[in-house]
Amino acid sequence: MATDTHPSKAGAGSAGQGLRRLLLDNGALSALVVLLVAMSLLSGDFLTTQNLLNVGVQAAVTAILAFGVTFVIVSAGIDLSVGSVAALSATVLAWSATSAGLPVWLAVVLAVATGLACGFVSGALVAYGKLPSFIATLAMLSVARGLSLVISQGRPIPFPDSVSVLGDTIGGWLPVPVLVMIAMGLIAALVLARTYIGRSMYAIGGNEEAARLSGLRVKKQKLAIYALSGLFAAVAGIVLASRLVSAQPQAAQGYELDAIAAVVIGGASLAGGVGKASGTLIGALILAVLRNGLNLLSVSAFWQQVVIGVVIALAVLLDTLRRKAGSGASAGGASAAPGSPGGGRRGAVQAGVALVCVAAVIAAVTYFKSGSTSAGPTKVGMSLSTLNNPFFVQMKEGAQQEADEAGVDLTVTDAQNDASQQANQLENFTSSGVDSVIVNPVDSDAVGPAVRGADKAGIPVVAADRGVNKAETATLVASDNVAGGKLAAKTLADRLGGKGSIIVLQGTAGTSASRERGAGFAAGIKAYPGIKIVATQPADFDRTKGLDVMTNLLQSHPGVNGVFAENDEMALGAVKALGGKAGKSVPVVGFDGTPDGLTAVEAGTLYASVAQQPEELGRVAVRNALRAADGKKVDSTVKVPVKVVTRQNVADFS
Repeated sequence: MATDTHPSKAGAGSAGQGLRRLLLDNGALSALVVLLVAMSLLSGDFLTTQNLLNVGVQAAVTAILAFGVTFVIVSAGIDLSVGSVAALSATVLAWSATSAGLPVWLAVVLAVATGLACGFVSGALVAYGKLPSFIATLAMLSVARGLSLVISQGRPIPFPDSVSVLGDTIGGWLPVPVLVMIAMGLIAALVLARTYIGRSMYAIGGNEEAARLSGLRVKKQKLAIYALSGLFAAVAGIVLASRLVSAQPQAAQGYELDAIAAVVIGGASLAGGVGKASGTLIGALILAVLRNGLNLLSVSAFWQQVVIGVVIALAVLLDTLRRKAGSGASAGGASAAPGSPGGGRRGAVQAGVALVCVAAVIAAVTYFKSGSTSAGPTKVGMSLSTLNNPFFVQMKEGAQQEADEAGVDLTVTDAQNDASQQANQLENFTSSGVDSVIVNPVDSDAVGPAVRGADKAGIPVVAADRGVNKAETATLVASDNVAGGKLAAKTLADRLGGKGSIIVLQGTAGTSASRERGAGFAAGIKAYPGIKIVATQPADFDRTKGLDVMTNLLQSHPGVNGVFAENDEMALGAVKALGGKAGKSVPVVGFDGTPDGLTAVEAGTLYASVAQQPEELGRVAVRNALRAADGKKVDSTVKVPVKVVTRQNVADFS
């Protein structure tokens, strides 16, 4: 009787467990299928060949980065440096092939070697320096990004034409980045499934101590694992720069988080020992499909971040459930091995020593700075929203020239488009007792509290290019953005003959520059009822985002006749997305008159740019900061004139 009932129970139980395991192991693939169906139902433009290829292109860089990160996560580590390593590798390639004059093939070798070297150093810090992988790669993130800025001097570097083909298509339709992504995915799958180092990754991630006792050379394997991650990051950086036809020193910022998210969404365990290249590819595609689909549906960029955050949280929750299921299946498995008490105490001691060292350095710097403030020159602090944009690099150069001529000690900081980091910089300027502050806000609202703090300390603040909300400033030195927006509208409308459909690419939400340029353009375009704005999407003043957003919008609006971008970087991204149409059937108008923008105007791919004078803006900002510091009266607003630059008058601008 018992023997008759037992098999049926076992069969039912095994069938239930099999279904449960199938759902758990293929959750990412199921989610991707559901997402594809949902997006195709919500948008008729989603499920087209061209748009799906666009999704592949936009997933390529994240996927290649994520393949390298998969190696690290499978071995129970983490790599936060891949975005910065990608940017550094691309910068090395571009600089070597242009400024250094090396052959392109040698520049490519140097770029790949740079990625390998960065990964090797991270691996050495983890394996031999006993640093947590989080700390080691966080340090490499900062070092690689800094070196990228040092090499490029904060300016984009043109990419060699022979390498830029990696961002093009084969036969006019098959994107090369997708082919590179597939090739790197196959290599990653082969390494994980068919090689000794791949088996070592799973062994180390499953139980590092057991792997060591089994004779595995764990330290040497970790060196190789992190070096592979650096190699994949270098390839991703080259592909990204190829798409943009330039190496951006601040490119791939935050991509490491997308890469980690793709790995986790794809089913890898953050505890190590679990992960596949195919799952990582699915995770990267899910993120790309989400962004692409939400762009097609004209969903706010803020809500896009919310949706992606929820997806990542659900993926981690699934990872937790999977690990609980696995630990329950193995009766009392050896899960207590990773991280002994002694190791934890050692880590705490190391962290304590690091904190003491940092505190000592901060105290020493503070002491010497405070000791040297008595009889020095006038000190001015300047916080720029970013030095990745050529416009702000020129503003810095103009400000520095004026400061040097006036004998002023000017300190310039880069907020890297991070509002909280900029607030910290302004607070540091206030506490260090500078005589005045110049701020180019990342966000006009977010900077308000820090500016109010400077006001309370009696330090005058000059706003440059963008205004400050909810706080008093001595003056606003800016181009007439509203007038510039109206000029852009008239220029584009005249080119279209007063009829057509156009797309508007907005800048960073919350900045006065974006609001004023947008308001001026909207007011100017009202005079032309035959022109319709069919889409308005933010691209955050960034060339890469301008490229991706414009590519997505073209799927919904293939017959668009014109484009207005609130700065030249986004305009150049739109030009790249439009391809042969740019400057011919689809005129693009930008704003700023940056060197790259003026070059594109001269070439005819960018129809026009509303040119500012960033160097003069920087000079005027320093002059007014000095006047305010001396207690002299300054005007509440100082406008620097703007002018439309076209192919006919571009020679008059430098």
